[in-house]
Amino acid sequence: MSTRCQLRFVRTLKQGRTADPTEPVAQVYTHSDGYPEGVVGRLRQLKRLLEATRSVRGPAYAAAQYLFLEKLTSMSLYLDPNRDPERRLDATSPADVCDPSRIQHLSQPLFLLGHGVEDPRAGIHGDEEYLYVVAIPEYSLEQPEPPTWEVAVSEPCGFPRWDATTEAAFSEATWQFEGSLTEACGQFIEKA
Repeated sequence: MSTRCQLRFVRTLKQGRTADPTEPVAQVYTHSDGYPEGVVGRLRQLKRLLEATRSVRGPAYAAAQYLFLEKLTSMSLYLDPNRDPERRLDATSPADVCDPSRIQHLSQPLFLLGHGVEDPRAGIHGDEEYLYVVAIPEYSLEQPEPPTWEVAVSEPCGFPRWDATTEAAFSEATWQFEGSLTEACGQFIEKA
């Protein structure tokens, strides 16, 4: 069964998790593996990667890179040489993935589905189990230590789920965790 979620990438974590209209917001829908142990772990991996490569560029870029990493993880499933040829991707280069004739035997491949960039003004789907807010502060090359990412994790289904605006879902949600990404890893990953 899929565990759907919405991740909202912002600059600062505000009380009530509502978006400041003047602040950039990037929102991502994930169709499966949206449980805290998985999402928090992937956020930790993303932060480490972006900082090691000095590629942190704010919330919108982080959201795009989160989607990219999610797509990469699902690609390996289709490239596995031990997979049934009927369900394996015949790709010798990344460009092959964009050639419909190379993937026409795959019915709705996961690497083309399962994630999306959401318009926060449009409302949520209604079948999400979790909401997340990921706050990525400003980075400076002169900083001796990278800044802390803050994370909020909703209670499972702890928000208005159908016929609610995105703002209502995020502002009315009950939150099981609010704190640093490091603390979130301690709570959700090390306990798992």
